[in-house]
Amino acid sequence: MSGGGTGETNRGTRTKSGEGRHDALANALAGAIQAGALAPGEWLKQIDIEQRYAAKRMDVRRALDRLVQKRLVVHQPNRGYHVVKPDGRLAQEIRDVRVILETGAVDAIVARVRDEDVAQMQRLAQRFDALLPGGTIIDLHDANIAFHGRLLGLCGNPELVLLVEELRGRIPSAGAGQWQKRSRIEQSNREHFAMVEALTARDAGALRTLIRAHILQQQEEEPAPVGHSRPAER
Repeated sequence: MSGGGTGETNRGTRTKSGEGRHDALANALAGAIQAGALAPGEWLKQIDIEQRYAAKRMDVRRALDRLVQKRLVVHQPNRGYHVVKPDGRLAQEIRDVRVILETGAVDAIVARVRDEDVAQMQRLAQRFDALLPGGTIIDLHDANIAFHGRLLGLCGNPELVLLVEELRGRIPSAGAGQWQKRSRIEQSNREHFAMVEALTARDAGALRTLIRAHILQQQEEEPAPVGHSRPAER
C-alpha cells in the first residue's frame, strides 16, 4: 500500500451502530479505492492495513473478502489481495448505464425540486469549489459524491439512488480515474455550478445535457473565461 492519502480515511473505520468492525473497515478501504488513494492494481498488505487502521487480522481478512464480493478487490491465492484494475470497456459500459439512469431521472428532479433544494445544491457546489486550492483527493471525492447523491436524490426514487451508487463504486472515480488532470477537476467544478443554474431555471434539457457530459467526461470545447468559472452567488 502506498502511504499517500490513505491516512485521510482513518476516520471512516469508526464502527457505527449495528455495523461490525470489518464492515466499517471495508467501507473505509472502499472509500480509499473509489477516491483513487489506493490505485488500480495496487497490492494490499494485510499488515499495513492492520497498522494503519488499528485493526485485527481477522477483521482485515473479512473486510478484504467483502471487497472481493463487491468486485473492488481481487484475491490471488498464495499472493494476496490487490485493487481491481478495470479495463476500459467495463468503465465505459458502466458510464453508459449511468447516463441512461441519471438522465432518465431529470424530469422527476425538475418536477420535484424546490427553492430550498436549489439552495442546498448551491452550498454543495460551493463546498467542492472551496476544496480546490488545497483539499485532498479524498475530500474532493467525498464532496463530489455528496453533490451528485443529493442531486439524484431529488428524483424521489431511493432505489435508483442506491443502484447508481453501486455502479459508481465499481470503478475508481478520482485520482487514478477521472481526475488525473487539474483541468478535469476544474471542469467538474464548473459543471456543478452549471447544473445548479439549470435547476434554478427548471431547465430539464440543459440539466440532462450537463449530466450526460459530466458522466462521460466530455471535454469543454473552450476553457471558461477568467473570472467566469462559476456563476455569481444568489
